[in-house]
Amino acid sequence: MHILEHRVLAYIKEQQLIKSGDKLLIACSGGVDSMALLSFFYQFRHYLKIELAVAHVDHMLRGEQSAMDRQFVEQTCRSWGIPVYSCAIPIAEIQQREGGNIQAICRNERYHFFHNVMNTNQLTKLVTAHHADDQLESMLMALTKASSLNGLKGILPARNFHQYTVIRPFLTVTKYEIGEYLHSGELLYREDPSNAKNDYTRNRFRHYVVPMLKEENPLVSQHAVHIAQQLIEDDSYLMGLAEARFSELFNKVDKNCYKVNVSALQKEPLALQRRLILILLNYIYNDSNTIQSYALCTAILTLFETSEGSRSLDLPENFIARRQYDEVVFEFKKKSFLTTKQQIALNEWCVFGTMRIYIGEIALCDDALLQKHQPHFFEASTISFPLFLRTPKQGDRISLQGMQHQKKVSRIFIDDKIPFIKRAGWPLLVDANDELLAILAVRVNNKFSNVKSAMHQMVLLVDSDERF
Repeated sequence: MHILEHRVLAYIKEQQLIKSGDKLLIACSGGVDSMALLSFFYQFRHYLKIELAVAHVDHMLRGEQSAMDRQFVEQTCRSWGIPVYSCAIPIAEIQQREGGNIQAICRNERYHFFHNVMNTNQLTKLVTAHHADDQLESMLMALTKASSLNGLKGILPARNFHQYTVIRPFLTVTKYEIGEYLHSGELLYREDPSNAKNDYTRNRFRHYVVPMLKEENPLVSQHAVHIAQQLIEDDSYLMGLAEARFSELFNKVDKNCYKVNVSALQKEPLALQRRLILILLNYIYNDSNTIQSYALCTAILTLFETSEGSRSLDLPENFIARRQYDEVVFEFKKKSFLTTKQQIALNEWCVFGTMRIYIGEIALCDDALLQKHQPHFFEASTISFPLFLRTPKQGDRISLQGMQHQKKVSRIFIDDKIPFIKRAGWPLLVDANDELLAILAVRVNNKFSNVKSAMHQMVLLVDSDERF
């Protein structure tokens, strides 16, 4: 048995990549790596008690050459008695029509085809020929692009693929070892000329950076595999701890709103804090790039370190994180219901977002209504009608009962701990002269009284839990 076969079989067992009865779809381009992968599984199909099928995609980027790659894979599979599923996809036309990165388009279209083949033929796992050198390249590329631990974990031995699994049994061996294995069996393969070009980032790392590292240490690729595996195992353990703590620390208010106590989160080790934020982002977003953003995670954690008071942080896709003293709330930004000044109709309930307001004659209100809502009584002659609702503006002040000087609305918001994100859209009641009569559900001015007198003809009622 070849040394590569020993190592790959041991890796499959160690990582539990394959079980008896699996139906594997081998992604095969016809190149050295994928032909060695196909040969390996063909040799050990009975030993592993598996069934094989092959998928090949012609991206139609190299004309007759790529068409011959497809023909080569199909002929090999037929001679070995392996079912093969192939297609040609006009990648250049798709890019011209839709734009985007050509490598990303190739990958998306290729994996879409793989998924369809697996669906149609009841296959269980997709197998790709990623190897140890690919792992090293991926980790190096992650270092140049971002500081995410997820990137440093590189290529996973197995990952979810819709309802299926993608496995990489060759991650334990190098490109050189794969080539030597293929040549020892005198097996044919196709060479892709685009692999020699430096147009792609991975190729530049492959041609320049990796050879320099291998001059320093020929085992650098294997070391990368071992480090990645350790990172995967450590991160998995810490994520398990974080997931157990998440439900205890974060309170889900509704679909798009979570609350967490600042002091409670800060008591957790920093390694868990980061992962708790990543779990939260995973609930909020579906985009993995957003979820794994180091800058975003760091900015959120900084919000927890600020001094007491209110502060907010705009998040992607119209979400916001806002600190209210010892609590941080993550929620979808709510649009203000008051985009313009709105006149209030008398003697009927008027709805403004989550608030309802009633201004009318006391004689038209029954006692049950006055008992249910805190009434604010006033004399009609002291107020200039009509009345309006508007949002706060800079410099707004209100005259309060028992105070000689007017008080700033902004100061009242702070004193009453009104959430920072809600202040700009908070409804204010003003008269025809724009005199501020009430900060709804918060304060009323000195023309109102909670005690009814004979001189009061009118009443203000507010129905709201907006502050909470």
